[in-house]
Amino acid sequence: MRLDKFLADVGLGSRKEVKVFIKKGQVQVNGETIKSDKFQVKEKLDQITFEGEKITYQKDFYYLLNKPQGVISATQDNYDETVLDLFSDEEYREDLFPVGRLDKDTEGLLLITNDGVLSHQLLSPKKHVEKEYYAHVAGIMTNEDITAFEAGVIISGEEQTLPAKLTIVSVDEAMHTSEIKLILHEGKFHQVKRMVAAVGKEVTYLKRIRMGNLYLPEDIELGSYRQLTEEELGKIKGE
Repeated sequence: MRLDKFLADVGLGSRKEVKVFIKKGQVQVNGETIKSDKFQVKEKLDQITFEGEKITYQKDFYYLLNKPQGVISATQDNYDETVLDLFSDEEYREDLFPVGRLDKDTEGLLLITNDGVLSHQLLSPKKHVEKEYYAHVAGIMTNEDITAFEAGVIISGEEQTLPAKLTIVSVDEAMHTSEIKLILHEGKFHQVKRMVAAVGKEVTYLKRIRMGNLYLPEDIELGSYRQLTEEELGKIKGE
């Protein structure tokens, strides 16, 4: 691998920027200063340093984010804070993007990566990757709603949803509210809210708690993120 590609892959800068670092003598390979951006390196074997700091090769990055309300699932926006705005300067990369989206007022699990292949696999309708949500509902959810969701419902715009699994966590008769969990196999626009509305109720709070085999850990606070563990990465890749 060319030295400039190695440095760009690990996020040190663009190919243009890292060429400047190399020419200035800021990069060493196995203790030797290299000033040619075309110099070939073995990314897993050679010891490469930038200004004396060792660089470990990593091409693909995977972050688990607990998205808060008020933040949009986009890479950039002129008006609203985006999920990438939550990243520190040290961990931000221009090639990162959210896998799918959560509504602005929805909280919970969002995968941030630069792995386009994995993103496609997780979002492809043919894969039917499960997405599980927890919600507060204004209204009493019933066994009839469970049956309706299992069959798929007609939501606004005359769209037919795929079968979904509804679990009623609790019901408060006095407050006329419910807590539910809902497992979807697709990702239509505002789908949870529209499905609940189709049976005459309203979602008042929504959080995604699972995507495929990846669960939202309880120890990640709203607005916080961390890299996936090897075990979590294996689960989300189906290994």
